[in-house]
Order: sequence, then structure tokens, then C-alpha cells
Amino acid sequence: MARHLVIGNGKMLLNIDNHCFIRDIYYPYVGQLNHVGGQTCRFGIWASGRFTWLDDPGWKFELDYIEGSLVTNVIAKHEALGVQLHINDGIHQRECIYMKRVVVRNLTDESREFRLFFHQDLMIDGSEVGDTAAYYPENHTLLHYKRSSYFMFNGFSDEGGIMQYSTGIKRFHSAEGTWRDAEDGVLMGNAIAQGSVDSTLSFRTTVPPGGEKTVYYWMSIGKSLEEVKGLNQYVQENHPEKLLSRIVIYWKHWLHRADKDMGDLPADVVRSFKQSLLMVRTQTDENGAIIAANDTDILQYNRDHYSYMWPRDGALIAEAMSSAGFQSVIAPFFNFCAQALAPEGYLYHKYNPDGTVGSSWHPYIVQGSRRLPIQEDETALVLFALWKDYTRHQVIELPQSLYSNLIRKAAHFLTEYVEHSLSLPKPSYDLWEERYGIWTYTASSVYGGLMAAAYFTELFGDYERSDHYRDTAQSIKRGILTHLWDEESGRFARGLVQKDNRWVKDMTLESSLFAIWEFGVLPVEDERVVRTMRAIKEGLRIRTNVGGIARYTNDYYFQQSGDIEKVPGNPWIICTLWVANYEIEAASSLSELEGPRQTLQWVVDHALQSGVLPEQLNPYDGAPLSVAPLTWSHATFVQSVTKYARKYRALQG
Repeated sequence: MARHLVIGNGKMLLNIDNHCFIRDIYYPYVGQLNHVGGQTCRFGIWASGRFTWLDDPGWKFELDYIEGSLVTNVIAKHEALGVQLHINDGIHQRECIYMKRVVVRNLTDESREFRLFFHQDLMIDGSEVGDTAAYYPENHTLLHYKRSSYFMFNGFSDEGGIMQYSTGIKRFHSAEGTWRDAEDGVLMGNAIAQGSVDSTLSFRTTVPPGGEKTVYYWMSIGKSLEEVKGLNQYVQENHPEKLLSRIVIYWKHWLHRADKDMGDLPADVVRSFKQSLLMVRTQTDENGAIIAANDTDILQYNRDHYSYMWPRDGALIAEAMSSAGFQSVIAPFFNFCAQALAPEGYLYHKYNPDGTVGSSWHPYIVQGSRRLPIQEDETALVLFALWKDYTRHQVIELPQSLYSNLIRKAAHFLTEYVEHSLSLPKPSYDLWEERYGIWTYTASSVYGGLMAAAYFTELFGDYERSDHYRDTAQSIKRGILTHLWDEESGRFARGLVQKDNRWVKDMTLESSLFAIWEFGVLPVEDERVVRTMRAIKEGLRIRTNVGGIARYTNDYYFQQSGDIEKVPGNPWIICTLWVANYEIEAASSLSELEGPRQTLQWVVDHALQSGVLPEQLNPYDGAPLSVAPLTWSHATFVQSVTKYARKYRALQG
């Protein structure tokens, strides 16, 4: 379950699997709507009377990107077929245009004709009902459309434009789709189909012995026929070769603001750092939504997906990108949150990319008692991230524009949503969205959020509010140290839960306890922090060859083992990096950075071949589990590398 290659421009996002098949096309928002829905847009080749799709076992792949860019760089080789393909995919940095360049290399000693077949399996606006696929003779293209979503497909080789095409019915009664029609190397030429439809087109090229020829293919997306016609003409007039080159140049310039001095980090870690910046960019919509993940294979498990903006993920990702110097990329996120904020001042569980409230499993009522269905950390973290961003970049216009409709409203909610008998936040769902109670992570984030609000109100001369927010934060800090520290175990509890009408400690060991120092409740050198982090490192370490740190003891999500002593849970990229971040913060000498350096290398070593990072790993073979790429994984890697490089310079200097 993974999307090995991901490209986008903030308006559209396209996912490609390990067979070079398109699996997801999102437009007009990153993460919404999905016009493929995890189906397979196949890519195949006919050579010397033999046809294969690229999922044939004979194909061997090298999946990569052109360094420092969002243009793929793939080698696909089929020895028995005597052909090698060099493939580059890119999305225009400004327009909704996807382009593909395929260099066909003839590995035999005789001249041969090759036919390349591209299959379009669309579910426009997320549904197969009422689509139309047609050949459009005015500009010799294939067209799919429904309502205000139009997709136009075209391409050419040295021998000319589209050689053959066909449209037809798919996944209805006995009809599989036009991709079956392609497997004899000839398409029947059906000019139009409506309903649940697909299409296939082909190009031909003759390649001399040991030689190579190039085939181009592209897709234009727009809201009308005239718009996609214009985009198609733009590609033809500028040539896809030049446009792909410009995409590479653009992203290399985009990366220039990233930190240049990486200390002693290996080249592959630095390369992954830059690629992670680019991965986060692909998952960030230009209107502000930072999407958790867009791998629709997760639909197989619960008929829902990760294509939402969780304020928790978004705030932590924004903080990481800000720390790396990409303030302008994430500034729209804070405006998104201001618009999404409930009138009472809190943020809901998650949101769709267009700003509407997303699906949720948090109930409004449990056993007759009403319950606010939120994770309070999500509201607090936005304030925390906004203040961190301001301290780095000093762009005062952003918090000023958000002062009344985000900062004050959210801070007011945080000061009111308090269990006064404990001086702690009232119960809410934990950051993992699994359980209801008062959590150390949540309480720490509320402290950090209220302190951020206090700093902002002081910055703007609103001293009475500043004192109120600061006093509430300090009260919550006292509540944390009084009720969530457990002297007997020598560490902080995961949280408090109600049993028989009284609050009792949940002592499950949790990686998220790093929040105690991350959000400023205690400094890293405090003995309580040291003991808690030591417990995490020892108690949540995966004792297999894979290594890494689990979320918490006996984590059930995609659980692979019942041997809790050896495998307390699957290794998560973010949890492993949280420990590394602590070690970086606590380091007082260059030698103490060796552990975090090894962790950063561990992350690189466990990425997919293309460099994509998953959510979690199989603890026995290191295979990716859940979704990939997970934006949070890439952003936390960015954060860790940035922290490491700056700490290295500080200790060296």
C-alpha cells in the first residue's frame, strides 16, 4: 500500500505506483476530488508482435526523481522484450498540465516498431456515473468530461500524433474496459462512450538497432472545453521537452531557501531532506489545506481515507516547514484555520481540502452524556505553530491579520475549556484519535498554545489578556506536574481517565510524552524529562533488525505481532524522530549527535526506493504499512534535519 511517485503544484496532485500506473488524480484541490479513485490507468507497450502492460513480471524498475525536483526519473527494463524505457513525469508548476516523456531504447540488433498504449480510467468527480469519453477531431485528442471537469489527452512521437484510440464501457456487466482491446496491439476506434467509461490511445515509433526514440504524452485539466483546449495548445506551442525542463528548473530554485550548511550529514540524508520538502509541497493545497496523505489504497480497510486536513498534522507540518525557511508556503494554512474555526473557538477533528468539516468518528453523545467531539491539541497546536513561525520570520502582518478571528478566539476557548478541580484541560480525544480523557500530550500543547497567545497579545499591547492567558497556562503547568507526573514509575503518565467517577492515571508508555519539553512545559535537562525520555527509548524500542520506536505499548493499528516485549508496536517514522529530536536538543557535544545522525540515516534506509516515507513499518521486514507518503513523516524528517544542522553548527562554533 503506497504511492511510490507523487507530483503536484498546489492545484492538482497525481500519484503513480511502482508499475508507473497513475492511481490518483486530485483536482481542483490537493486531496479533493479524486478523479481516478485508486483505479489503475495502465501504461503498456507492443513490440514485435508482443504486448505487455508494465505490471508484467518481466519489467524491472528503478524509481527515482531528478534530484531537487518534482520530475520523476524512472528506468523500466524488460530483457525478454528487448526494450528499456526512460520515463519522466511532471506537473507544470503553474498550470494543471501533466506531462510524460518516454524514451524507448531498442536493446536488440534489428530495427523495430514500438507502440505505446496509455489507458485513461477516470471516475470524474469521484464517481463513474455519467462520464463521457470521446475522440475530439478538432485537435485530434481524447476528451473525458462531466459537469465542470474536463480532461484532454494528447501526445506525439517522431511519426506523428495519436495513432489509434478507443473509448468504451468499463466495470459494467462483462465489459472490463478498452485496455483489454489494446492487448493485440490494435485499438478498434470507438469514438464515444458514456456512463462508466474509459479510453485508450496509442503512439507508434520505429527505433533503429541499439537506438532510441522519444514519445510524449500529456493531460490537460480544466473547468471547460475551451480551457483544456487552450492548455493543450500551450503544450504543443512550447513543446513538452522544454516544459519538463522548466519544471525541473523551477523546483531547484524553490529549494534555494533551504538551509545550505548541513554539518556532517551524509549526502543521501541531505538529498532526502530536500525531497521531503518537495513531498510536503505536493500535499499542500494553495488555499491552505495541508493534507495528511493521499494514498487511496487505505480505502480497502475502512472505506475512508487520509485526504483530509487534520489541524494537528497541519500545525506540526507548518511548524517544520517554517523552521526550514518556507514561511510563505505554509502561511495560507493559518488563514484556512481561521476560517474553519467554530464560533466557540475550537477546531473540529478534520476538514476537507475545500474547508468543509470532514468525516469523524468522535461522537457527540456517549451513554447519555453530551461530549464535545474534538481533540483539543489541534486548536492549541495552531497557536503554538503560529508563534514559532513569527519568532523565526518576524512577519507581523500574518498574526495581526489573524488576531481577532483566530488567536483571541482560540485562546479564549482554551482558557474556558478547563477542569478546574485538576487545573488541567477538560477531557477530549487524544492525538491518535483513539481514546477520551485528559492527556499529557494535550495538556502540554494547551500550555504551549496559551503561552503563544500570551506572547501575541503582549506583542500587540493587549496586556490584560496576555496576563490572563499566561496565568491560565501556568495553572495548567502546575496541574501537569501535580497530576500527570508519576513518582513511582519515574515518568509522566499518558493521561487521566475516569473510572468509577474518579480520575486515575493511564500509565501506558507513550512516545507522545515528548510534548513535555517540545511545547515548553519543562526544559530538556529537567530530570523528569530525562527519565521519561529514557523510558520511551527503552520501553518502545523495536527489538528486531528493523529497529525504530513504537507509538505506545501494544499499539493495535496494523499490528503485526503479539510479542509485546519485543515489538511493543510497529515502528513509526515520526515517533522514532521524536526521540532523535530530544537527543539533538539535549546534546552538549558533537559526539552526542551521533545517535540522532544514525536515526536520520535509519529513516533514509527505510524509505521506499523513490524516497517516499510511509507512516509506519513492518517490524520484521521493514515494508511500508498504512499510507505512503505520509506528509507528517516527511515534515518531521525536515524538522529533525533542520534541528540537527543548527545544533551541529552551534556545538562546532
